[in-house]
Amino acid sequence: MKVSTKWILRGLASVVALFVCITGYFLWRVGLIATAYKAKVLCSGVFVSKRNPDSILSQELFVDNLSVLRFFNTSINYDEQSVTASFFGLAKRKAIFRHGLGCTLVIGSTENEIRSQVNPFQVPTPSNQQDQLWPEGERVETDRLPPEIDEIKLKEAVDAAFAEPDPARLRRTRAVVIVYQGRIIAERYAQGFSQNTPLIGWSMTKSVINALIGILVGEKKLSLEDRDLLPEWRKPGDPRRAITLDHLLRMSTGLEFAEEYTHPLKDVVFMLLGRGNMAAYAADKRLEAKPGSKWHYSSGTTNFLSRIIRNAIRGTEADYFAFPRQALFDRINMGSATIELDAAGTFVGSSFMYATARDWARFGLLYLQDGIWQGKRILPEGWVNYSVTPAPSAPLGEYGAHFWLKVPPSFLSRKSSTPLLPADAFFAAGHEGQFVTIIPSRKLVVVRLGLTRIEGSWDQESFITQILKAFP
Repeated sequence: MKVSTKWILRGLASVVALFVCITGYFLWRVGLIATAYKAKVLCSGVFVSKRNPDSILSQELFVDNLSVLRFFNTSINYDEQSVTASFFGLAKRKAIFRHGLGCTLVIGSTENEIRSQVNPFQVPTPSNQQDQLWPEGERVETDRLPPEIDEIKLKEAVDAAFAEPDPARLRRTRAVVIVYQGRIIAERYAQGFSQNTPLIGWSMTKSVINALIGILVGEKKLSLEDRDLLPEWRKPGDPRRAITLDHLLRMSTGLEFAEEYTHPLKDVVFMLLGRGNMAAYAADKRLEAKPGSKWHYSSGTTNFLSRIIRNAIRGTEADYFAFPRQALFDRINMGSATIELDAAGTFVGSSFMYATARDWARFGLLYLQDGIWQGKRILPEGWVNYSVTPAPSAPLGEYGAHFWLKVPPSFLSRKSSTPLLPADAFFAAGHEGQFVTIIPSRKLVVVRLGLTRIEGSWDQESFITQILKAFP
């Protein structure tokens, strides 16, 4: 059979057109993620952390594998407190700031709808009393160390945290705070940062959600055995109805979710930067294992918990927005803490909390003290013990209930699974090397905040091991 050249060319043209359409659609989606990321990071950096925008661009958004973001335009509107990013006017995304609620990407809702959400934080939160000793206030006395501490070794450990031994694998430590016996004994900040700079905790926010859930459990508004937790799962015969609050806290839901940050369209990135209702996005995921049978770290899981908190409070929108501050932050003097919202008005409990290094240290101190603060019980009795009990499905006992019990592998330089740290050490840990390390047997809390993007360049275990050498 003779096929005319005309039909061959038409076929090739159709294939090329299809390829161009598919490629164009993919690039459009990636472009929207890129503009969302740039708008969100710049908005939170400028309006939450109070940083200079040029430093955010040069030190954060234009480095490592993000240099392509130079080609994406941004506009900061200081009057309406917003940031807009686009690619030459296309793929536009906007993030808006609201006092006490941080920055929110305008996705899935209009800006007017988001701004119409009731904000209970119109008046700035008063700061802690500067003249009181930390943690009651902000005064520290690092020049009066307990006699048992080796001051030289302590300084060497802190200095090492800020060293850059490999220019190709930058650590970018921004803050270190060390608490011993309830007092700050050492702290240091990178240039451009200070004790007053709120910094993102990324997945350390998950551990804060653990505290909020614990408070509600203590108030009998939630139970670890609760199931039928989300409306999306309540249809007859839906196996997700069997997922309990305990499964969620222990990352053992059995739900599929791609926790992969290197691909812009994988679940975790797309949820955080491409969806206005993050809990709803994750709730659509199907089961890949029986609930409770498989441990799988998932940021989507924590955003379920953020919505469950909202449902458990059974109050107004303003009641929900105020809950973290009234139930936790104000009670332990975390005046800088802000958990940001998605466009649907739900806390992004997986990732988006900002606080100063000193306030992150206060959070660690609360857990060091078994949930008690200045003689008052904040977390219910037994909650900290529950949180640090290994999840039954975690293969190496590395995870409890929204706390790590071992340093995550991406922040270790050695391959052995044998821990070097005290057996009772546990961690709030986050993307890019955020850590609150809690060691009850040594009465120690260590905060390290940074921007470490290359896996293995920051070794948290070695850092803590070096600090411990300064103690008897």
